[in-house]
Amino acid sequence: MSVTGSVSGVKTYNFYINGEWKRSTSGKTINIHSPYSDELIGKVQAITKEEVDEAIRFAHGMQKVWAEVPLQDRAHYLYNWADELIYMQDEIAEIIMKEVGKSFKDARNEVVRTADLIRYTVDEALHMHGESMKGDSFPGGSQSKIAVIQRVPLGVVLAIPPFNYPVNLAAAKLAPALISGNAVIFKPATQGAISGIKMIQALHQSGLPKGLVNIVTGRGSEIGDYLVEHEGINMISFTGGSNTGTRLAKKAGMIPLVLELGGKDPGIVREDADLNLAAKQIVSGAFSYSGQRCTAIKRVLVHENVADQLVDLLKEEIAALSVGSPEDGCTVVPLIDQNSADFVQGLIDDALTKNASLITGNKREQNLIYPTLLDHVTEDMRVAWEEPFGPVLPIIRVSSDEEAIRIANESEFGLQASIFTKDVNKAFTIANKIETGSVQINGRTERGPDHFPFIGVKKSGMGAQGIRKSLESMTREKVTVLNLSE
Repeated sequence: MSVTGSVSGVKTYNFYINGEWKRSTSGKTINIHSPYSDELIGKVQAITKEEVDEAIRFAHGMQKVWAEVPLQDRAHYLYNWADELIYMQDEIAEIIMKEVGKSFKDARNEVVRTADLIRYTVDEALHMHGESMKGDSFPGGSQSKIAVIQRVPLGVVLAIPPFNYPVNLAAAKLAPALISGNAVIFKPATQGAISGIKMIQALHQSGLPKGLVNIVTGRGSEIGDYLVEHEGINMISFTGGSNTGTRLAKKAGMIPLVLELGGKDPGIVREDADLNLAAKQIVSGAFSYSGQRCTAIKRVLVHENVADQLVDLLKEEIAALSVGSPEDGCTVVPLIDQNSADFVQGLIDDALTKNASLITGNKREQNLIYPTLLDHVTEDMRVAWEEPFGPVLPIIRVSSDEEAIRIANESEFGLQASIFTKDVNKAFTIANKIETGSVQINGRTERGPDHFPFIGVKKSGMGAQGIRKSLESMTREKVTVLNLSE
């Protein structure tokens, strides 16, 4: 059976199990509408729990074989996958644009970046070597003992990416899992499932042995808990909202987890900052893809002596942003759904009710919210603390570095922070006191490059990503001790 069927011109995408594209025995599908046109762009299968069981069973059977395949041979399949993605880049980018509302240029960049990530992952794995330890390096130890330490796969990895990078953040889980000798159950975000299916179509065309990767599509409310609690899952890598991640962690028990969750990333602007640089970086960080990024700058903590000047510069930068359809290459585009827009509007309304100053924005057309800048935001306003995942930026004026640090650290999140200053010593002093996984100095908060460690603390996550860190998290150390004859 092919990847798709067609009813009334609308494609119905099959799920992928044991190397074959199939319709679910449930007979049910899920409609996928474009966030900016509301057009029905396709349907995906709503699979049953029995089909989940079957997918996991195939994955376990094949994983044992795959773990014995030489690393160079595994690498061959993944290099082919990267090549297929490049070949399909325009086709996949078109689907990403329609499905999650990202501009075609950004969508195509995501596909190309994904191919680069896969190749780098393979290269990194090829250069990861085990180690040995001699017994006599410990007091009283014996020369006759030698420990050989290697990394071995965990088994079957459940990969759950978010909607906003449906190809890149999926491959960031699949590539390290596969090259390490694991099999994968891939549960794409419902809004993003077609993009994920297209990515797996490229993987299928690479010749990867059947059964190693299986797609399970369906609503998280129906099969999500079943997947997470399934005894056949050996590791979970999840990217998404903090509430979902916290719930997942409670249900997963002793399964190894890597969680990449939300953020409330501050941009701290000191009195000595280059304000033109800060304004450009902050606006880029806050409003690209309408702020639908976990690493978007989500609040500005600026010294009161330069706040007026910074606000004027931010207003100028925001005025230059393109707003509208992703098909027109716009930066600020409709949010992923109406509920998301309602939430962002609620944050804006709450702040204005509590006497925040509206500098620009607060204009809405269905789920398109124009870039909104709020000044004189105070700590009693929801927008000071809650993650909007949308195009609203609050300005909080502070009187000292210490106040900025306090407000930054009182957040329940701890993903990234930006510090803008010309004093590198002050930058490191502040960075050392900020409770986040990463700190950017004189630059916007962002994920890449993909080989850098990517870490969230507090409610922003658990474990570490980044190519080498992902390879480590999807394997475990195993020690074999050789006892030599004396």
